Amino acid sequence: MKKWVVRFATLYVFNLAVLLLIDLLTPGVRVGWGVLWASVILTAAVIWLKPLISKWFGSMTAKSAHQRTKAGETLVQIGLVFVVELVVWIIVVALSGVTVHNWFFGYLVPPIFLLIAWAIYAAIDTRLEARADALYDQASTKLGKRPTDAAAPPAADTRAEVQDGLTPEQRRMLDELGNG
Repeated sequence: MKKWVVRFATLYVFNLAVLLLIDLLTPGVRVGWGVLWASVILTAAVIWLKPLISKWFGSMTAKSAHQRTKAGETLVQIGLVFVVELVVWIIVVALSGVTVHNWFFGYLVPPIFLLIAWAIYAAIDTRLEARADALYDQASTKLGKRPTDAAAPPAADTRAEVQDGLTPEQRRMLDELGNG
């Protein structure tokens, strides 16, 4: 349970910052105070919906992969990633207080920001989660509770890379969901 709380919290804060940057840098998108709820929706979508959407679109494109050249397959994969980010962004806009006033800047540019942001998050998530884990343990100790998990560094993933469209972070969370 603690790992889920820590992961959700770190991703929530990161998504909060990303949504505020999208608000500042993208004309035609207004997040406002809805950023708090939009970050909850974005975090939930990244954790639970994004892997499902990626797998669904990936299975659709895999059927015709043998008909494409290597360059064509690369373009399809790039397009697939963009479409997944676009679907997540549309879900956030539809279910939160985010308003879009410009079609191009409101729907086509934010998925690119999300893609860049999640690449950055994937690079730093282990350190963020370790720090948040330590803070969680400190707070638990101050409240008189014993920490539930040992603060151990995450083990390296020794599995062969699976082409399922999941980031290592999402794969770890799904593995823990099956084991917990």
